[in-house]
Amino acid sequence: MTLDELANALSINKSKITHLRRLMRILIHSGFFLKFAMIPLEEGSSGSGEGEGYVLAPPARLLLKDEPLTVTPFLLAMLDPILVKPWHHVNEWFSSDEPTPFEVAHGRTFWDYAGHEQRLNHFFNDAMASDAKLVMSVVMKYSKDVFEGLNSIVDVGGGTGTVAKTIAKKFPNLQCTVFDLPHVVEGLEGSDNLSYVGGDFFVSVPPADALLLKTHLMLAT
Repeated sequence: MTLDELANALSINKSKITHLRRLMRILIHSGFFLKFAMIPLEEGSSGSGEGEGYVLAPPARLLLKDEPLTVTPFLLAMLDPILVKPWHHVNEWFSSDEPTPFEVAHGRTFWDYAGHEQRLNHFFNDAMASDAKLVMSVVMKYSKDVFEGLNSIVDVGGGTGTVAKTIAKKFPNLQCTVFDLPHVVEGLEGSDNLSYVGGDFFVSVPPADALLLKTHLMLAT
């Protein structure tokens, strides 16, 4: 796709095409796009994109919403104002008694906020699910033997169950439990070897042969 074609597709103002070219250079340098030379179909053709075009680099396909392993929901969540705001309060957090920057920024814990704010709960669960799909595709390809020999496993903080569903499908004799806050698992249905349990892992966790904990670095916990 030429620069002109890209500008037209994105409804970019013609006066901003030079800036779009600069942005594309940054994205190429960052590995999101590849640049290639183009041969004009007609002699004398002109345009700001003449001579070069752009194509998505393989890693950037993870940002396409229709890709099976898309991480777009995760990226959008991390860029949401609710989760960005704590980063602006890190300095204040170091000087306060609050346990997390999120509490400095919003006045309550992340989990309390998510329990009362449906939008946050929704996009955060979508983010964790998209990240889990990518992670589990790698785990099942290279390290699935870690689950062999187990009779039961609890995915602590398992969200809507993306990880547990993958394990349950691959190991039908393994009893998988998704353990998360009540508002997260409410209304979710399990299967023969998959169940959902609501609770607080700071209080107690259902017994099992193994516990699964997947962590993320955020300024919320």
